[in-house]
Amino acid sequence: MLDLILKNGRIVDGTGNPWFAGDVGIQGNKIVAVGQLHEDALKVIDVNKQVISPGFIDGHCHSDLMIFDYPHSEIKMRQGVTAEVVGNCGLAPAPFVPSQAELLQSYVQPVLGQTKWQWPWETVAEYMDAVANSRPSEHMATYVAHGALRIAVMGFANRPATLPEIAQMKAMLEDGLRAGAIGFSIGLLYAPGSYTSKEEIAELCSVLPKYNGLFSTHIRGEGNNLLPSVKEVIWIAEKAGVSLHISHLKAAGKRNWGQITDALELIEDARSRGMDVTCDVYPYNAGSTSLTTILPPWVLEGGIESALEVLRDPSLRAHVREELSHEQTAWDNLVCSTGWQSVFLSAMHTESNRHLEGKHLAEISEIRGQEPADCMMDLLLEEEGRISIVYFHMSDEDVKQVVAYDKSLIASDSLTCDTGKPHPRLYGTFPRVFAKYVRENRILTLEQAVRKVTSFPVQRFKLGKRGLIVPGYIADVAVFNPDTIQDHATFENPRQYPDGISHVVVNGALSLTGGQHTHAREGSFIRAQHCCKH
Repeated sequence: MLDLILKNGRIVDGTGNPWFAGDVGIQGNKIVAVGQLHEDALKVIDVNKQVISPGFIDGHCHSDLMIFDYPHSEIKMRQGVTAEVVGNCGLAPAPFVPSQAELLQSYVQPVLGQTKWQWPWETVAEYMDAVANSRPSEHMATYVAHGALRIAVMGFANRPATLPEIAQMKAMLEDGLRAGAIGFSIGLLYAPGSYTSKEEIAELCSVLPKYNGLFSTHIRGEGNNLLPSVKEVIWIAEKAGVSLHISHLKAAGKRNWGQITDALELIEDARSRGMDVTCDVYPYNAGSTSLTTILPPWVLEGGIESALEVLRDPSLRAHVREELSHEQTAWDNLVCSTGWQSVFLSAMHTESNRHLEGKHLAEISEIRGQEPADCMMDLLLEEEGRISIVYFHMSDEDVKQVVAYDKSLIASDSLTCDTGKPHPRLYGTFPRVFAKYVRENRILTLEQAVRKVTSFPVQRFKLGKRGLIVPGYIADVAVFNPDTIQDHATFENPRQYPDGISHVVVNGALSLTGGQHTHAREGSFIRAQHCCKH
């Protein structure tokens, strides 16, 4: 007798092949039968011709700490997500050394959020164990994050790493890979990643081939420096002989719209030379990050506290104001090309400024009677640097092009946000793909979209035997109605769950049924099974 049969479905198996009618039988945590099933089962659910697909994989998000406060992961579960990949953009809560713990926490909290938990880990392996012990409802996997490595070894120093420091970082990276991290991530846009040369990164990446680890990167510039930045990470990957994954590929700033075609051609050129290069994309024309990202990179030397000291100094403030007033060559000054009206405050740290959430900086500066740059700096001081923003700087046509690209996978890039107005991608990414790009715009078929959120990310991130509706694979399954699946999260009202997803199975356990969470917590920490090359 089987444990569960999902009966009378349209099976979209994750391969990209056409759907077929059939049933899915589950025993324990495995799919054991696919087809027209006549066995008995403890539970039979007639899905009435809804789609039965593998559970969705969020291949780039920032739920590293949120998972401890919200182990049920209802926000993602109700989108059909059964696994998340964290440790992205060089941001992660491990590894760290106790002497630099406060520096790392102030660095990651604007993106990863605060948690009521004390951090009972120092190493990546201990972080993995802590997540597993929290008994999450979904699976998790992680990179080793460059920002955490560099802070542990050399803080926020804006200088090249010495040979002993590089050796220390390589040893910590190898420890994380040995523990089961899927690869190495870096945020070249963010300090301290922005302080690192391509040669230094290539040397760190030299650890990856031994573990067949993936190099994932938020590139140095997504605006005026988009194409040089793509070329830079391709150079690094080629130099180190590693696979490359470019995070949330976009062309930011109106003057750069259309350059996404050239960026994709650079990826295709690299692939034609035998390089393994892919990317991911979120289905929105706005991004989300910390307000400190707008500051010139030198301001963040020494971390958030040092940056606030800069903003308190009238002469240094004048330098910041002057640099933000015109285009830069060494870094992307997106407020110059996009405008302060494109920067919306999504979450404030203090209650006194909560009324500003959802307003753009141009409007706030007018209300306060200040120049926008001074308004921004004052707000950062008032909020101790902890302000999240939503940034409208992309073209819908560019987003469509990357969504349709066959070497792109879909990911949310969602940030943790307990208060305010988070980017709607936190609640709506995956249903939006099916509603907007499959059903409405028809730039993807149903089967192509399912592949982009299931088997492709599983293959890319080495997540084991999941991502396909195939006997012997882990029973991570989503059931949805392709005619009614719909995101409802908006920029004005982002905390809205989607419609159209009826059932989710994680590790064989029915975790969502009738659209409601069952409180099952059968997720695990997925450790990459690296085949070490000696």
